[in-house]
Amino acid sequence: MSKRVLIIDDEAEIRRNLTFGLTQEGFTCTACPDGISAIHELSDARDKGIGYDYLVTDIFMPDIDGLKILKVIKQGFPDLPVLVITGFGDEQLKSKALAEHNTGYLDKPFEISDLVGALEELKPGATTLAQDEARTEEIKSGELRESVSSYMTIRITEPERSLDIFGELSNIEGVASIEAVRGDVDIILLAQGSSVDRISALFDRIKVIDGVDVVSMSKIERPKLDRDVNEFVDIYQKTVKEAAQSRSKTQKGATSYIIIDIEPNSIQQVFTTVFFIDEVIFCDVIDGGTKLVGMVTDTGASGKTHRVIERLSGIDGVLRVREAKIIKLLDV
Repeated sequence: MSKRVLIIDDEAEIRRNLTFGLTQEGFTCTACPDGISAIHELSDARDKGIGYDYLVTDIFMPDIDGLKILKVIKQGFPDLPVLVITGFGDEQLKSKALAEHNTGYLDKPFEISDLVGALEELKPGATTLAQDEARTEEIKSGELRESVSSYMTIRITEPERSLDIFGELSNIEGVASIEAVRGDVDIILLAQGSSVDRISALFDRIKVIDGVDVVSMSKIERPKLDRDVNEFVDIYQKTVKEAAQSRSKTQKGATSYIIIDIEPNSIQQVFTTVFFIDEVIFCDVIDGGTKLVGMVTDTGASGKTHRVIERLSGIDGVLRVREAKIIKLLDV
């Protein structure tokens, strides 16, 4: 029985050449132009009881780079043989790829014989049917229980009391995080509670504080994504984003909130694009899927936030991107 190979590459000619060449060598191939379509294909194949024996993926793609796909797929299928291919690699990129279990690396251009040889060097592993069943059932059963979370944006109407107001808000039970910002508002606050009633009670308490004008309160929602994309996002959140969030708390650098207005029904395309940008620490959905709230860090290189905002503004479905730069408390 021929081995099944899933190919991910954004260049149509390369997909055709790889499919034709591997088919001539006895493999059965399916080719996808981007990460999202590959995620759908893996899910569809699993539902049909068809597994893939190899994954061949480029690194640089328009939606999700191959290293991110590799990291998530390896969580569900740790023994699946994966070959990373790229025409723009370096030693650092190669090192990151080879750090994953049962993963090979091949620079473009190459001959089909080189590709077959690289695949044969990988240890034969379980197909993608060998999924972590516990993880699948956890996701199908409706995810883990989560607390109710809402963003509140606040203007301070008595600037001379800014420090006192900030301190009072910080000490209220249920305030998970609070940041002074420079933008349309003065404070962005994240409230968490065990129920909607708890959040409403917290809102009622905050809005009567002297010097506080609550501009908005928006509940954080689960993004409405396809089931398989949602599973992919969940795994990446746990394996990559949570670690990045922990590092951001200890690293120095400019940080900003970004508020993204999006067209109705564009949530999957826009959310996944924003979510997988490395500089975006987190990305939340609010207001019925018409807005995203995220945080961008400039740690390691100045000007990253501006470049991220420019990139986001060019995404199909994005209407407007606003920045609220986080400032030190003493700057308030």
